[in-house]
Amino acid sequence: MDWDTGRMTHIEDVLAQIAMDEHPQRYDWFSWADPNDKRYDNLRIAEGYEKPSQGFLEAELARYQAEHDAQAYARSRKVEYPSIEECVHAMLDGGLDELQAKRQVVKQKYPKE
Repeated sequence: MDWDTGRMTHIEDVLAQIAMDEHPQRYDWFSWADPNDKRYDNLRIAEGYEKPSQGFLEAELARYQAEHDAQAYARSRKVEYPSIEECVHAMLDGGLDELQAKRQVVKQKYPKE
């Protein structure tokens, strides 16, 4: 995982997501034969669980990456939108038109693809 962006970068990220979604009671349902060499060939699955195929993990990684990339505009907008405090003041002080104008500038800067 790229912790700066939140983008998955390795099949281990997919395995961790599967753990959260499907095996929340077993955080240790997978491990690596060599923790310094996290290749599919070194992936170990706990007894009672089925080992996902390499193709499945790579496809899921690509899917998660595409979903993340498709939301880049939303993450960029969020940083530049007026704050909640600014929104409250605009509502109380009659500045909704100006607030909407600020939001529109940000939307045009980061269009939805």
